[in-house]
Amino acid sequence: MSTSSIIQSTISDHEETVKKFRSECAATIEKMADATVKALKNGNKICFFGNGGSAADSQHFAAEFVVRFTRNRDSLPSIAFTTDTSIITACANDFGYDEIFARQVRGLCNRGDIVVGISTSGTSKNVVKGLEAARDTGVTTFAFTGDKGGVCAEIADLALCVPSPVTARIQECHLIAGHLICDIGEAAFTV
Repeated sequence: MSTSSIIQSTISDHEETVKKFRSECAATIEKMADATVKALKNGNKICFFGNGGSAADSQHFAAEFVVRFTRNRDSLPSIAFTTDTSIITACANDFGYDEIFARQVRGLCNRGDIVVGISTSGTSKNVVKGLEAARDTGVTTFAFTGDKGGVCAEIADLALCVPSPVTARIQECHLIAGHLICDIGEAAFTV
């Protein structure tokens, strides 16, 4: 396959996925954004976690809330549970890697907070356990997943299941959804 055909094929696949994403996921994004605004207005925080590229997305989204997305406004409380290497490595060593997010949820989340577990497969054990810990604590749960949603979608209060089996397309749509939630959340706090 030539370079040009790879580029054209990838862009076409992205466009088709985004079209399906728009029709199938817009209502879920709106619900997530509304719940996020409500939580933030009540003085709660938004917590993100995931592995690999989803860990990077977690950090990206938390930064958008704490610093800014497109508007200057007061800082909004958000944390990525993927950034503290001391917590992650101590927990992985003492309790196992599957517990790295659940342990943080139990120690840092309160009723009224929102946790967002990001897993393109919907089956990452540590993301599943983090969502389960949040549910057991009475914290609102969002899952960002792909295609079938997996266990994450089954246990979350709201599940964003990108209509694609391709990890790259799922991650691209997660970025769109995260930016939309940040944008709507930020707009609610901009004078």
